[in-house]
Amino acid sequence: MARKVKETEDLPKAKINKTSLKKALRVFQYTGKHKWKLYLGLFFLLLTGGTALLFPMMLGGLVKTIEKKDFSQINDIGIYLIIVLSLQSVFSYFRIYLFVNYTENTLATLRQAVYAHLIQLPMSFFVQQRVGDLNSRMSADISQIQDTLTTTIAEFLRQFILVVGGIILLLYISPKLTLMMLAIVPVVAIAAVIFGRFIRKTSKDVQEKIAISNTVIEETLQGITNVKAFANEFFENARYKISTEEIVKNAIKGGKYRGGFASFIIFCLFGSIVAVIWYGVFLASKNQLLIGDLISFILYSAFVGASFGGIAELYAQIQKAIGSVERVFEILDEHPEPLDITAAHDNLRRVEGNVRFEEVAFTYPSRKEIQVLKNITLTANKGETIAIVGPSGSGKSTLIGLLLRFYDPEKGTLFIDEKDAKSYSLTELRNNMAIVPQDVLLFGGTIKENIAYGKPSATKAEIVEAARKANALEFIDTFPEEFETIVGERGIKLSGGQRQRIAIARAVLKDPSILILDEATSSLDSESERVVQEALDKLMVGRTSFVIAHRLSTIRKANKIVVIDKGAVRESGTHEELMQLENGMYRSLSNLQMQLA
Repeated sequence: MARKVKETEDLPKAKINKTSLKKALRVFQYTGKHKWKLYLGLFFLLLTGGTALLFPMMLGGLVKTIEKKDFSQINDIGIYLIIVLSLQSVFSYFRIYLFVNYTENTLATLRQAVYAHLIQLPMSFFVQQRVGDLNSRMSADISQIQDTLTTTIAEFLRQFILVVGGIILLLYISPKLTLMMLAIVPVVAIAAVIFGRFIRKTSKDVQEKIAISNTVIEETLQGITNVKAFANEFFENARYKISTEEIVKNAIKGGKYRGGFASFIIFCLFGSIVAVIWYGVFLASKNQLLIGDLISFILYSAFVGASFGGIAELYAQIQKAIGSVERVFEILDEHPEPLDITAAHDNLRRVEGNVRFEEVAFTYPSRKEIQVLKNITLTANKGETIAIVGPSGSGKSTLIGLLLRFYDPEKGTLFIDEKDAKSYSLTELRNNMAIVPQDVLLFGGTIKENIAYGKPSATKAEIVEAARKANALEFIDTFPEEFETIVGERGIKLSGGQRQRIAIARAVLKDPSILILDEATSSLDSESERVVQEALDKLMVGRTSFVIAHRLSTIRKANKIVVIDKGAVRESGTHEELMQLENGMYRSLSNLQMQLA
């Protein structure tokens, strides 16, 4: 199996400039009361860098005692080294602990803010976004920010302290040797980082080719029936052979680069170290440098060289983090719906259920050239059942979207109880409605949790009663765990009819004034449809119901049937009235379905 590439490795980078830094600093708005942990962590970071810079100097001093043949300070220097080492350990512990504590609390607040904002965004936002992309922003992008705040920034500052402090101390020890070192070691170190990054890219290309070859295997095995039915074994074999040959070609190319990289490291990097040491020994032979100072110099050179290389890699990580911050804040910059999600809403005003569409027209923001609804006028009185029929794409679901105020009309008015729907809060309006869709989405918890979604504060007795009214008890009681049965992702462990009855129970529990049935039985077999339709008939009693249906036999008892075609109301009336219209669309559809039955 190919090595799984971390999500964050594929994140794009952002240029670091004044604008991007200003955006990145918005993260710190979510620090709250934890800001002091950042400042204290930075203080310990300075102490960690300072104690690290003391080490080479003290080790050099220890060697100098041999040169000067003054051994009286050996024990003292050894004790000081242990003390400095102990202090650095303590400082490092508190630095890491404080940065992690600060980061986790800050990002928890950020995650909560992003999620709360995300679920308040209008439907117009979601229809233009991919779920995978939004999920990536909530996971991979925030993980990148997390890594950066926890380790990358701290390590970048630490490396910067070591580079600056190291160069100052190198100049203090030997300006001549420092100039030579700065001319060689940093250049070689940076070249090694760039070369190494290029090697990783070639390795990633190989992994991608392996993933493609695995996709060929997966597609072939999943569609093995088609492969054999079309006698395409030769074609699939050739396809897989091509993909594996691409792996070999890329892997060999990568091998050449890795070999070159190894040669570069051996000759250039170690060669530069040898050159510095040679020149240092040369200066020592001329009595221009003590051996103890040379050892200190070599250690500082290693610090500076490693830090130069580390800074380049850390800078790339910071670029990714800034890009991640920008993508996360793109969500927070979207305008949300005016919703209140800070508390449950169990005691909101109840509407009667009188609905009127007055000359309503609508065009989707993403498709301005197509008018979906054209001057729709439609009235539904309290307790009536209004059936909406028409060809696919005629605007039926859009009409329901306007009723739920997923969108607002661009022209005309939607009235609820003779008041403009916009005068109600969205939470209040939608709390008076319930929908039973064609494709029921259940959450991956228990049956009880899914029914209670209609009223989170419901008691067990209320949930059981709702299940009984929805004709769901007959199958729930057959499960060993009854209401505690796990339904699986999207309700996969239940049949289509069972999922529909859970959705009906959810609507029963909500007790809405306005009920929406969107093709609620169209995908069921005859027996399941009968049971579900019985539950729906009970649910619709006393409520204003809007029923979208393709099976016209299920809506014959509706108080009014509205036929929509190409965004306009073509016919309206009872089943009997519409069947009497010669050349009527409803009559034609009904006769056609009777012939096909």
